[in-house]
Amino acid sequence: MDTTSSLPLVLAFIGVGLIIGLPGIGSAVGTAIAGMTTVGALKKRKDAFGSFIVLAALPGTQGLYGFGGFFILQDLLTPELTLIQGAAILGSGIALGLAGIISGIYQGRVSASGIDSIGSGNDVFGQTLIMAVFPELYAIVAFAAVFLIRGIL
Repeated sequence: MDTTSSLPLVLAFIGVGLIIGLPGIGSAVGTAIAGMTTVGALKKRKDAFGSFIVLAALPGTQGLYGFGGFFILQDLLTPELTLIQGAAILGSGIALGLAGIISGIYQGRVSASGIDSIGSGNDVFGQTLIMAVFPELYAIVAFAAVFLIRGIL
């Protein structure tokens, strides 16, 4: 296989790396932000650990969307891949990767704010849960776009 015929696979594998790696980073950072806030809030309200853990786990979904995106595209990763397919996989990786990293981090920040507020004695679990879902919607939209891109390939 010469370098010209391997270009589609190179593009696709870069896309796969982005689709798995960036949302994974977003989830790791987001859950760490919320987790660190949980540790501090537990000093004030040990009884709220159940609420804290739910909120701290929310940013972990972006990494799952990244893995799901890979799962959707994996059967295309063959030597017969066309340049258009390779570019589409790269585009999918960029879209879901960026949406996943940014939404995961900001979802962690929203969750952390709610955890801190609950730790201070405020009853805001439900409201925080709703607000924390908003950044995730954009990762879901990007995940849906991967489905749509796969459908045209």
